[in-house]
Amino acid sequence: MKKSKQTLLVNDQHYSKGAVAPPIYQSSLFSFETYEQLESFYNGDIKHAIYSRVDNPTVEMFEEKMALLEGAQAGAAYASGIAAISNVILSLVEKGDKVLAVENVYPDTYRLLKDICHKFGIETEFVDGSDLDQIEKSIIGKKFIYLESPSTSVMGEQNLAAIAALAKKNNVVSIIDNSWASPIFQNPIEHGIDIVVHSASNYISGHSDVVAGIAVGKKDIINKIKTETSAYLGAKLSAHEASLLLRSLRTLPLRLKQHEENGLFIAEKLKTHDAVTKVNHPGLARLSYSALKGYGSLMSLEVAENVNIPNFCNALELFRLGVSWGGYESLIMPAIAAINKGGYLNSAVDFGVPKNLIRIFVGLEQKEDLWLDIDNAFKKAIG
Repeated sequence: MKKSKQTLLVNDQHYSKGAVAPPIYQSSLFSFETYEQLESFYNGDIKHAIYSRVDNPTVEMFEEKMALLEGAQAGAAYASGIAAISNVILSLVEKGDKVLAVENVYPDTYRLLKDICHKFGIETEFVDGSDLDQIEKSIIGKKFIYLESPSTSVMGEQNLAAIAALAKKNNVVSIIDNSWASPIFQNPIEHGIDIVVHSASNYISGHSDVVAGIAVGKKDIINKIKTETSAYLGAKLSAHEASLLLRSLRTLPLRLKQHEENGLFIAEKLKTHDAVTKVNHPGLARLSYSALKGYGSLMSLEVAENVNIPNFCNALELFRLGVSWGGYESLIMPAIAAINKGGYLNSAVDFGVPKNLIRIFVGLEQKEDLWLDIDNAFKKAIG
């Protein structure tokens, strides 16, 4: 019997051996009953949990569910989204490799590709993700192409099927950060992408109480990542946090449906507001090649010159100032507060976004209340 995603997320009988909630294996190690069993494990003849830095059963439940959701064969979970991204990247590259990435990726991914990889002789070229001609020229000779669709800050989409075809033609691995859409609203593997990564801290958690990440793909690729990087970098996901993620997955389709409704409502209102010059939300300009099946509630807007951004931020009552997104609470993040500032992580970087850009995440509050909060804040911020 073929099951819908919502049923797969709610029904845990396969994992829990009768328990309604999957058990938390809060153990650092797992013992063997006999010497022969231990030897068989090291010979590769049997599968058996051994050490939670490598294979915890609760974490494996989460990995299996995420792989099912994305249509992948296997998954590898980590203690953060950037840990998932770095483990994938470091499993693929060698000194002297050249890689390709789209512009406007998550800032820490940008730093990893541009600065950290550079230290090890790996060079990254960044291209406009909407320019297929440029991608076709630049992908030649690269080890992998890194996508993020929709992308950070500007919410730009890429033609996943076309790029995946170019990657396969040139024997290049394709990777995508699918955090914006979640597995509910986009499944890149269906379009030929090799590896999908998520910051599970966002929609997957949905409660702003977990920092985690995951990569999914073909079994041989995930096994390579687990054996060549994961075991040695040590960025393990704890059993407790895996159990919270399993909890959150049960409500993921319901939460995403409400986020979509709230987000589109706010985006449409912002589009016609006098204080706003541009709204970046994929649902407002639906592209013919879009792989999206629905829309999250993370967007950005550009405000008019007469808007005092600090005053606007301070006048908001329901929206909180903060990084990250994907929880129940509404958030804003003005670009001007972070661009080229050297305090956080000692990194002063201009990511190419306008200084009048404000990123908005629309939470699960009543949508009319949220709009009234934004509208009132604009009235207090226009000079």
